[in-house]
Amino acid sequence: MYRVLVSDTLATEGIDILKNTPSIEVDVKTGLPPAELAEIIGNYDGLVIRSATKVSAAIIERAARLKVIGRAGSGLDNVDAEAASKRGIVLMNTPGGNTITTAEHAVAMMLSLARQIPQATSSMKIGKWEKKKFMGAEVYNKVLGVIGIGRIGSIVASRAQGLKMHVIAYDPFITAEAAEKMEIGLAGSLDELLEKADFITLHSPLTNETKEIINKSNIAKMKKGVFIINCARGGLVNEQDLYEGLASKKVAGAALDVFQEEPTTNTALLALENVIATPHLGASTDEAQRNVAVAIAEQLVDYFVRGEIRNAVNMPSVSAEMISLIKPYLALAEKLGAFQSQLVAGAVEEAVIEFSGEILEYDITPVTIAVIKGLLSPILHDSVNYVNAPIIARERGIKVIESKSSERKDYRSMIGLTIRTNKEESFAAGAVFGREEYRIVRVNKFSLDVVPEGHLIVIYNQDKPGVIGNIGVTMGNHGINIARLHLGREQVDGIALVVLSTDSSLSDTVVAKLRELPHVISTTTIDM
Repeated sequence: MYRVLVSDTLATEGIDILKNTPSIEVDVKTGLPPAELAEIIGNYDGLVIRSATKVSAAIIERAARLKVIGRAGSGLDNVDAEAASKRGIVLMNTPGGNTITTAEHAVAMMLSLARQIPQATSSMKIGKWEKKKFMGAEVYNKVLGVIGIGRIGSIVASRAQGLKMHVIAYDPFITAEAAEKMEIGLAGSLDELLEKADFITLHSPLTNETKEIINKSNIAKMKKGVFIINCARGGLVNEQDLYEGLASKKVAGAALDVFQEEPTTNTALLALENVIATPHLGASTDEAQRNVAVAIAEQLVDYFVRGEIRNAVNMPSVSAEMISLIKPYLALAEKLGAFQSQLVAGAVEEAVIEFSGEILEYDITPVTIAVIKGLLSPILHDSVNYVNAPIIARERGIKVIESKSSERKDYRSMIGLTIRTNKEESFAAGAVFGREEYRIVRVNKFSLDVVPEGHLIVIYNQDKPGVIGNIGVTMGNHGINIARLHLGREQVDGIALVVLSTDSSLSDTVVAKLRELPHVISTTTIDM
């Protein structure tokens, strides 16, 4: 008998599926304070959540029996994924279950904003008839700028095309061919989108690159009278900068479903007449909640009853027996993809995965998926998993090619990955040693022995005396401890490669200082 705790509100259809499974016992306890959840979590094999429950490392530490956490939704921002993975807990979500709903909400917010429908409704409810006050704006023939053209963004774009809007998108990780299939214009830069768009809607994940992408500097580049819609992540918008843009009328209006802190206490922003807002309702429809509740319940039943893993974000959907055999290859493949994704510049157009040696004794399909997941994860974070990674790659126009060779070459088993973008080409290879150890053993023409963990910085430099010393001094002066140092040299053209592993991430200031050192050609930070 497996015990499952449902700690957030879940549609009854999902709870019924769990209750009707003989080998599963279900407790529904919503609104638990963290201390109380930590107190009882050790009694459960499964946990079903939505967005309210915060599954911290401290709670996971108390989860002695927990085998699976299922999120009825697409994100996993409220789960410490690293802590869960270290404990061997499978993390599942329901990708796509609320895609349509969130896209429709963004379109509804845009139209409500353009026609001031919430403001006019409030005026009517207190007995006023202010027809002249609520002069609206048409969306017909206007330019909609979509920042992030993934699943939700692409649906918003198609709906806007039905409204006869001109759609342009900015997404550095989508190819021109993929954009052409969607019949949208692909902006060459974020600045180009900001300058052209009459309406701007955000559909990007929250990353270091997209954090506060709507800020004072970028607002200054927009058209006067632009409208901004955010139904994605609150951290994409600097709320103070947006407030100033709205107060000055540079921004004609903003429609917000998400906020930097939730529940929001930014009463000054909400008090502006040209702001409309909803309390994170993007996925709040009966249909979406039923879809995700049924999906996560069925996934947990499959896991406990049949041992099947579906829609896992931290392991592939294969049998438990196969997992134990190919585990080191999966880990290497994902790390290799993440390394290459952060090393190259531009939109990825092609990924060539080369397998050689003993790995070919197994089904390499999950390993290929692991490479793709690793390649996309630095861009999309928890929205990509082993199920949807190939689909997302196809949607983004990334061609994936497998190559097999029974020749063992220099290692017992080896995985090579060539990435071609619209700007460059890069090759890296990794190998498995023993049963669990793996390394990146080649980067382009350089042979190395890199442990792909933690914070890395890749430095190309002229092979001259003093370079390593200067790097060490610079790191020391800024309090950065070097955990590992890997060197590669090329005798022909006198270029060397240095890969450093550090105990902490490097600030932009430190990276700039390294880039300014004599004989340094380039520096790239990589978070593994």
